[in-house]
Amino acid sequence: ANKALLATHGLALFRAAAEHRVDLGFEASVCGGIPVVRLLREGLVANRITSLMGIVNGTTNFIHGFPVYCVSIALQVRGKLEQAVVYDPTRNDLFTATKGRGAFMNERRIRVSKRVRLDECLLSTGFPFRPEDDFDKYLRLMGDMMQRTAGLRRPGAAALDLAYVAAGFSDGFFEIGLQPWDMAAGALLVTEAGGLVGNFTGEANYLEHKECMAASPRIYAQMVPLLQKYSKFASAAEKHEVAETTKTLRLNATPETK
Repeated sequence: ANKALLATHGLALFRAAAEHRVDLGFEASVCGGIPVVRLLREGLVANRITSLMGIVNGTTNFIHGFPVYCVSIALQVRGKLEQAVVYDPTRNDLFTATKGRGAFMNERRIRVSKRVRLDECLLSTGFPFRPEDDFDKYLRLMGDMMQRTAGLRRPGAAALDLAYVAAGFSDGFFEIGLQPWDMAAGALLVTEAGGLVGNFTGEANYLEHKECMAASPRIYAQMVPLLQKYSKFASAAEKHEVAETTKTLRLNATPETK
């Protein structure tokens, strides 16, 4: 089934991409001209495709020559994620998933990790970089997680981070400020590999929430209590607690004046 994702219908792909304003021509060129995804003919003929999300993920890394970036493409049919491809050109790794048929890396089945204790887990995340981002709040969030895990990593490509969770290379992922095209393909990989994906409160309707958390079910359950107070959907009391803690951190970081 996953071989259906490999390129044999490039023309149909580019026509559909043009209709949905996805610049797959550029994305394929980033991968050395290798076509990355195949759309099923039935989907095109029946006009069931509601969304094509394609992106070069990790663009800052790519621009600087840092070898952690990928092409991420997801196919949504009638509002549901059905096909996913994440291609890492620097390692020639192809991650694919079909709804209900599992997740694969280079045509070999992958599963999320089997660790059950959060303090033994390696998690990946992203750092804020936009001027409007709340840096102090994110530092507090990372401080909470760093004390309770085996370590945090910031590779810089969310789609690849999620693919690595699916493959069991890392045990979980969380990040704020993501767009649907950053998460979609990787999220389907995770769920098809036996994991869970949601926003910071654990809700499954995450694509439009600009926050994402993913892990195996046992680790996911341990991450929710730690991350939910940092969600924009947190309760008023939880938001107040974070605000007060952040304010204290800012005061402590302010140099004394003489």
